[in-house]
Amino acid sequence: MNRLKDKVAIVTGGGTGIGEAICKKFAREGAKVIVSGFPEDPVHDVVREIMTEGGDASPFIADISVEDNAMRCVEFAVNTYGKLDILINNAGVFPVMAEIQNYPIDAFEYLIKNNIRSAFLMTRYAIPELKKTKGCIVSAGSESGKLGLGENSVYGGTKGWMHAFTRGVAVEQAKYGIRANCVCPGAIDTAWTHKETGPMKAKHEQMIIAGTPMGRRGTPEEIANAYLFLASDEASYVTGALFSVDGGITISKGPVGKEAESEVTEEPKGELNLHHSMDGATNMLRGVPREVHQP
Repeated sequence: MNRLKDKVAIVTGGGTGIGEAICKKFAREGAKVIVSGFPEDPVHDVVREIMTEGGDASPFIADISVEDNAMRCVEFAVNTYGKLDILINNAGVFPVMAEIQNYPIDAFEYLIKNNIRSAFLMTRYAIPELKKTKGCIVSAGSESGKLGLGENSVYGGTKGWMHAFTRGVAVEQAKYGIRANCVCPGAIDTAWTHKETGPMKAKHEQMIIAGTPMGRRGTPEEIANAYLFLASDEASYVTGALFSVDGGITISKGPVGKEAESEVTEEPKGELNLHHSMDGATNMLRGVPREVHQP
């Protein structure tokens, strides 16, 4: 406990999925957390749940791929808590699966906006404050940014960009005492990897589980644990890392997950009370001004 005592963190995409777990894990470890998300996200619920458990959190609801909103998010953190120590670039979307010749151009633009532009803007405006605190940035990479992702080469491409971007930031900002790293999850048990709530079909679900040596999805809390380490002082000599938390999928060949023993394929229970793992930006309606959809 208290591995992030007195630290101030912004977590983008903090209302759902992995973001919810990061916010709650950080709050339990003593951080003051800005929970940032779209208006449609259960941001206020996550803040209330953190406060109920004795943590400290504040909501910031806006589309942070818009420059003014990204700038205001950083200002809000500093005005609310006096400083900024940690930026978590977790916000992202996963709207469609399709082969490239059929991939919708508006889905491509939606990915660029929410997976790339948001991280660039938040990093740009956070850096001056992180210089003051010798802070750190932890961003959402992916196994798909290392391997590529069939039927979603665009998503994998945005994560490959995030990997290179983070490493560039790590090199140029090290002289100021700022660290920058990526957590690279595999398939995680969120809305994105279930056919009922995300773009994957049954065959995709089967493929990602079979392709993972541990034979299961990871949990949001398992990913939050990696974010916690990289954001903490325990990782003081770690920068520019692409930190794989993927059940071994990036080192596997073939359906090796089918060989995992039954107890290995059971997800750990964890300690966080997560209620929004199956919420998330899985379609292109999230973050779009509401009036666009009014008759």
